[in-house]
Amino acid sequence: MKVFRNFSDYQSQKPLALSLGMFDGVHLGHKSIIDELTKIGSEKNLETAVLTFWPHPRFVFNPNEDLKLLNTLEEKKILMEKYGIENLFLKEFDEEFRNLTGEEFVRQILVEKLNVKYLIVGYDHVFGKNKSGNFGLLKKLSKELDFEVEQMEAINIHENNISSTKVRNALLEANILDANEMLGYSYSVSGVVAHGKKIGRTIGYPTANIKTDSIKLLPKKGAYIVEVFVKNQFYKGMLSVGTNPTVNGEKLTVEVYILDFDEDIYDKNITVKFRDFLHEEIKFEGLEKLIERLDEDKRLTEEFEF
Repeated sequence: MKVFRNFSDYQSQKPLALSLGMFDGVHLGHKSIIDELTKIGSEKNLETAVLTFWPHPRFVFNPNEDLKLLNTLEEKKILMEKYGIENLFLKEFDEEFRNLTGEEFVRQILVEKLNVKYLIVGYDHVFGKNKSGNFGLLKKLSKELDFEVEQMEAINIHENNISSTKVRNALLEANILDANEMLGYSYSVSGVVAHGKKIGRTIGYPTANIKTDSIKLLPKKGAYIVEVFVKNQFYKGMLSVGTNPTVNGEKLTVEVYILDFDEDIYDKNITVKFRDFLHEEIKFEGLEKLIERLDEDKRLTEEFEF
């Protein structure tokens, strides 16, 4: 997959089958668009492409908003390539770009710079200054500018449309199974293992403290069953998102106890995939009660079918 941060860096070899949007999470709704792109690309001898924005436009419009995303940029790239996208355009939502009307965007960017011959948009997609671009405008311009346009229907699970917002809300409510079903994969968090307070090792549950990306959404505070990937190996794990209230912690941390594992992994990269929710964050009366609960969590994690 080729990645472009400036349209001027792109030299058209073949016309493009393209879709545009944030694609945060690259969930099953997004995957249905990508699958259609690859099908059309094959049928019409077009290269596939996605035009997305980085950083998220809401960081531009609301710089003080504490927006958390489902994907880091690296995660989004990996998913796009995995699903078969050949060209990824990462456009900065700068002043010049945000002032383009919908029609100017189609004419100047999609047609003149990118040579788009087939455009796929989601069921609710709008674009351009003051949201002046929509499917109706695309249909009108497609005849004049010689491209085809298709609008995808929403993908439903349990009679609900899938959206990035719904995935985000499911994670914030600890509905891991629902979130993973909408994503089509297990939600993950990655980071470098950092030094913590090392309290866990004193009670028989040494944890790896994961330093996560600041823009990455963390699920609701609590304990989770996770898959742990470290040093190219898979392990079962119990993960805590929280402040460790039993020992009067204040800072939000992400810590994972890795079953059947005893290695020094400080400063190593680690990825955890969320599989199920164990319980909400609890302030125990003492370490003895905490250990009892950890023993039970470990039993449930060992029994969980990965």
